[in-house]
Amino acid sequence: MPKIIKATHQGDLNLGGTIISCAVLNNGQRVLVERSLANALERRGGGTYWKERKAGKENLLPEYLSASYLREFISDDLIQKLAPIKYVNLQGKNAIGIDATFLPEICDVWVTAKNNGKLKGTQIATADKAYILMKAFAAVGITALIDEATGYQEIRDKKALSELLDKYLRKEHAAWAKRFPDDFYKELFRLRGWEWKGMKVNRPSYVGTLTIDIVYDRLAPEIVSELEKRNPKTNAGYRKYKHHQWLTDDIGLPALSEHLYAVLGLMRASSTWENFYNLLQRAFPKKNEQMLLNFDLDNQQQKNWS
Repeated sequence: MPKIIKATHQGDLNLGGTIISCAVLNNGQRVLVERSLANALERRGGGTYWKERKAGKENLLPEYLSASYLREFISDDLIQKLAPIKYVNLQGKNAIGIDATFLPEICDVWVTAKNNGKLKGTQIATADKAYILMKAFAAVGITALIDEATGYQEIRDKKALSELLDKYLRKEHAAWAKRFPDDFYKELFRLRGWEWKGMKVNRPSYVGTLTIDIVYDRLAPEIVSELEKRNPKTNAGYRKYKHHQWLTDDIGLPALSEHLYAVLGLMRASSTWENFYNLLQRAFPKKNEQMLLNFDLDNQQQKNWS
């Protein structure tokens, strides 16, 4: 038995002052409500059209493209694309939509017909509305507009973030391997004005804080909070594994390596911490950062290590 397609979110788009109802379906497809689009363009099918529709005529175009004077401007490919999408809306009623990504092609039919002198009277007014719609969504993707109108944006962003983190992070930690070059720490100490005593000497805990800021916060959104969940501190206050042991071989570790060597280049080119940090912020801003942290405020944590 075929799965019933249902709307999970729905709302109204405002495109240049024209309102079109839309929905996000449970298969992830974004649709425009067919009748709403017809109303927006002020083009409705006549009696003959609806008889053919009721009879289930194949390849029947939507009512707003059904006029014979438009046919020469409609490709066979577009006809196939505009097959009606039947679904159940949030009110539990049957509804018909069209894939929202085809709206530019629909509008282009009307604009092209006008430019070729095939329209007159109210037909020209419809072409003008179609042109306004094209301009309205030219700068913003129709999918993003629908997600905002229906409230699906938050759900979409959470799904996208989860998928992204799954690409960067393992489900289980890997064996330890050296990932941070010694020069990264040498340059960090130089810029902080700290005495370098070598890799075998324990470094202050603040180095870990700076490493999170300089490296992990800039790899992917929310990656630090996810790492802290997968690699929590023990009762003694230490993490059992290094954060990089949770990075995936195909995405996470290559991204770490690329970032480290890019940052190392910025470090070597900088004479002061302030100079380096400003370059870092411009070249690799933190993902989804709302506020910049000033690490020169906490004098106790940042005192010279000697």
